[in-house]
This record gives sequence, structure tokens and C-alpha cells, in this order.
Amino acid sequence: FSTRFQTPTGKSKKMEAPRTIADIYQQFVQRREGCIKALTEDRNEFYEQCDPNKENLCLYGHPDGTWSVDLPAAEVPPEMPEPVLGINFARNGMQQSDWLSLCAIHSDSWLMSLLFFFGARFNCTGRAELFALANQHPTIYEVVSEKVPRNVVYKRQDGGEAYMTSNVMGMGASTPGAPSVGAGGNADDSARAMMNEPAMRTEPSGKIIGPSEFTTALCGKRAELFWPDDRMWYLVEIQAIDMETKMAKVRYATQEEEELNLLEVIEDGQMSLLG
Repeated sequence: FSTRFQTPTGKSKKMEAPRTIADIYQQFVQRREGCIKALTEDRNEFYEQCDPNKENLCLYGHPDGTWSVDLPAAEVPPEMPEPVLGINFARNGMQQSDWLSLCAIHSDSWLMSLLFFFGARFNCTGRAELFALANQHPTIYEVVSEKVPRNVVYKRQDGGEAYMTSNVMGMGASTPGAPSVGAGGNADDSARAMMNEPAMRTEPSGKIIGPSEFTTALCGKRAELFWPDDRMWYLVEIQAIDMETKMAKVRYATQEEEELNLLEVIEDGQMSLLG
């Protein structure tokens, strides 16, 4: 699906919703940056825009790193989680620093709701990775209240490296640049389809593919993988692909999983793509 956001000029812009963990995280970072900018270096302009005499207003951080103060989405229910309403009504009843801190806390809550709205289809490993990535950064509240410098990046507590280097290629999860599990499919459908096929063959039953066909379109496809040791073709599903490292995760009919260099396998003529 796609989403819309208001640009600083007030024009509505349509964009595709983020699908991979890397894309969701990058959008989180940019929206966070927009909110921080509104509440710190642009705080005077933000203060003026939050006129208590206007209707319910929201602070939006946008995927391009900008911010805007605007009315909430007219759709009910909205396409995606909305920021808290009515931040302008509390402006004159609090100290400015306290009001900005309150706006920061609500902005943090909104960003987390967006993070898991877009990440709802991932498995537990993917969701944990999303949270770990977001949790590397101080909250907007910590930055606005000057408890933590703006550009600090915390060391991850789960032992992973900063920015998506741990392996989260479970069903529905992806590494940077990799799509999610094949379009139109799910784990149960895939498992049933594989149960109807022989787990191994002496000859390939599909089309032997070449290096030019190594694309993200293979993700979610069923194929046969040749094992030179026993000269058998094994039924697999390609679950995730990292185009940068050429690595892929495949699942066998036995439900065992393996990571391999998919481009190398294809170059050796050891993959048969099923229809």
C-alpha cells in the first residue's frame, strides 16, 4: 500500500509504504530527525504555528527529514497511526520547555507506533531487530530535554552491529535491499505447496537459471537446488535475498534452513526454478 504526507509547502505527496526492515528503519530515522528539528532549532517557528486558537493540530515528522504542523488525516480510520491531537491547546498553559518536552514524548510514542505498524508482518526476530535499531538512538524527549546529545548512537544491547548487520532473514523479515517473503504468499501456503512436491529428484524438473536472472524477483519462489555430493536436486523455497552480499536464505521441504551464496549457485548451474 502507499501513504501520503504533507510537504512543508502544504502539498500532498504520495509515496510507497516502506516494506523492508532497512526501509522502515530509515524512515524512522528521517521522521525522528524532522521532529527533533521542529522541537529544537526550529522551536520558535514551531511555537508560532501551534496557535491555540486553531483546531486540533499535530506535529508530523516526514520521511524526507522535514516537519510540519497540520490537521490530522480526514480518513477514519486513518491509513496509518496519527500523531497526538491538540498539541496547540496546551501551549499557553505550560512553561515552553515543559510543553516542548511533552510534544517530544508524544512524538516518540507516534514514531514507535509507526515502526510496528509497518513491521507488523515480520516475525519475532524481525520485530526485535526493528526495536533494536530504533533503540540505538536517544528518544526525542532525551534530546529536547538535553539529557543526551542529538547525534549519540547507543551500543546495541543484543550484540548486533549498528544498522542491520545481524541476520533477521526469517519469514517476512529482510536484510537491507531485500524484499519480504514472496508476493502474494505466506508461510502456510508455501509449506502446503512444498508438501505436494517431491523433496528431491535425480533430474531437475524446472528451468535452469543463469546469472542474468539473479534478481530480487526470486524471493519467495520455489526452486530445486543441486547437491554435487549426492547428485540430487532438492526442493527449496527462496525466503530472502541480500543483493549486496549475494547471500540468500532457503528452506527445504524438511523445513531445514540454509544460507548460501545464491549467485555462485546459479553461476554453477545448480538451481532449477519451478513454475
